[in-house]
Amino acid sequence: MASVKDTATFFTKGTSSQFEHVLRLYPEALRLKAERKTKKPEELIKLDNWFQNDLPKKIKSRGKDAHLVHEELVQLMKWKQARGKFYPQLSYLVKVNTPRAVITETRRAFRKLPNLEQAITALSNLKGVGTTMASALLTAAAPEAAPFMADECLMAIPEIEGIDYTTKEYLNFVQLIQNAADRLNKECKMLVLLCYLMYNSILAGTNFWNPHQVELALWTHYVAAELKPALLDTIPNSASPTENGNVIHHPLETKNGDKREEIQEAPITPFLIIWTITDKRMNRLDHSLTGKIRLAGILTQDLRVGALAWVANHSATVTG
Repeated sequence: MASVKDTATFFTKGTSSQFEHVLRLYPEALRLKAERKTKKPEELIKLDNWFQNDLPKKIKSRGKDAHLVHEELVQLMKWKQARGKFYPQLSYLVKVNTPRAVITETRRAFRKLPNLEQAITALSNLKGVGTTMASALLTAAAPEAAPFMADECLMAIPEIEGIDYTTKEYLNFVQLIQNAADRLNKECKMLVLLCYLMYNSILAGTNFWNPHQVELALWTHYVAAELKPALLDTIPNSASPTENGNVIHHPLETKNGDKREEIQEAPITPFLIIWTITDKRMNRLDHSLTGKIRLAGILTQDLRVGALAWVANHSATVTG
């Protein structure tokens, strides 16, 4: 049976909780990549923080007039080449673009969104901007629609047989990433519905998977598998934490380390989990209930990850 430590299997069969766990490893995977590629890893880490956080905020702050300026385009090319393959001529070509052309063409491209094909066509008017660079621009502007076309992700997806930097191949890549995002979001639908029924404002804190998040998790898994496979040993098991659907037996340890007799915990239901999450957000958490859920093995990192894992494993049973 294939393991989620295999990147292709992780992409096609990984659960939402497993993807979230791997995504949390991104900073460590990025550092591993940076240390392998350059003598100054902090430069790539700083550039990546700019790309993942600062640049999207800057673009969004421009509202309906969203665009990039010349300096940002040059910086983006620097990030792309530092994280992936380096082509000196591309850095030169990007700098040749006039400030006016950069603003005009990026504005035109962003207005074409969510039509990625038309947006890429507009960006191709800029010197040095091919499909991969265009995908980076679109990811910064619309991560909910456009993943970055990283080589590592292309090589990880079973349906993609080779690397082809064309618009057609990018659109195929986007569709495969979107399919994965849809699958992960489907696992979360019950959790979202129950959160809404119990306490509707919790919806704002619910994590929906977008293409860029899926792409980052896939990139992280590929890099970790290549550079430090032991990182993936901590991926949570997708197996159900319950036996026969509702009862869990767990040994407890005494202060001196001896195991007590196993005790039987109360049935764990989606409503019990949602109630606990809701109460946590309201700062009125019932600690005895939290203890029971933790004892039941539902939680791996935090309450939400545990709930997602439970829902992923029980959605078929609960929904009928």
